[in-house]
Amino acid sequence: MADFPIRLATENLSAFYGETVGVKNVSLGFTTNQVHALIGPSGCGKSTYLRTLNRMHELSPAGRITGRVLLDGDDIYAPRVNTMQLRRRIGMVFQKPTPFPTMSIYQNVTAGLMLNGRPPRRALDEMVEKALREAALWDEVKDRLHSSAVALSGGQQQRLCVARTIAPRPDVILLDEPTAALDPQGSQRIEELVFQLKRDFTIVIVTHNMQQAARVSDTTTFFYVGTMVEHGPTKQIFTRPKNEQTEAYITGRFG
Repeated sequence: MADFPIRLATENLSAFYGETVGVKNVSLGFTTNQVHALIGPSGCGKSTYLRTLNRMHELSPAGRITGRVLLDGDDIYAPRVNTMQLRRRIGMVFQKPTPFPTMSIYQNVTAGLMLNGRPPRRALDEMVEKALREAALWDEVKDRLHSSAVALSGGQQQRLCVARTIAPRPDVILLDEPTAALDPQGSQRIEELVFQLKRDFTIVIVTHNMQQAARVSDTTTFFYVGTMVEHGPTKQIFTRPKNEQTEAYITGRFG
């Protein structure tokens, strides 16, 4: 871990919805250019925790936190932080593909690029191509960039959402079960994509698939009933877990 600086971290973080505690007292650091998996049973706080990392949980009127979330040492919950600009730096891809239905493929990719004014058309074209290539989608859509995004297959739509997320060059990508709604072939493409993207981005992924976590991640964190139970290198978590609950979960005895 010493070879990679901490890009994103939480300190004593607890997240609430009204009086309900979604996750409590999580102190955790995510190093640069690695894939970090969050695992645990349904309802244990993984997605709630993920959404606190770019203030997405605030879209719920009752959402609030205590503690801090630090991006390169700066608290993202500080009053001066612009949440729209923050979400360019910490992008998020959801479980179900969410292309903007009234926009073309090209417009979907450029959506985040327009927040600070429209770049010159040539530069915009280059950024769109770069993002679609990085999302392994360019060759499939280069001849229909101005067609509807919803005409794409489910797997293509999810890769388009990845392209839209990475186009503004975020520091961190959050993936909330990105393959849950995809067939095996689509899931494999996303996993291959995650492996490639960590060269340029820090990635935090929520997954229910133990095999997927083992395949794609460098570190794994196990959550249970809103509590962070164990965190460590993925190989260690899956072969020599230190906590009995962790071992019981990854061996299928519950969850």
